[in-house]
Amino acid sequence: MAKPVRAAIGNVRVKCIFCQGDEFREREVKLNSSGMEFMNFGWANESASGLICWNCGYVHLFVNKDLKLYQPKKAEG
Repeated sequence: MAKPVRAAIGNVRVKCIFCQGDEFREREVKLNSSGMEFMNFGWANESASGLICWNCGYVHLFVNKDLKLYQPKKAEG
């Protein structure tokens, strides 16, 4: 399994809205629309960054291109 990451947009650190955790797993999520899927253009749908809370599993979606991911430092523990 991937190592946890932390995230921020500008100077604002991302925290889970459910448990307030600040470590996540990241994955790309396709934002599929039924019209595009019907026309076989699903590949052209927009993508979002999915941050899955390491603690509770809540999924947060971001389309903001300014989202920055980074590895927690050992001292941040």
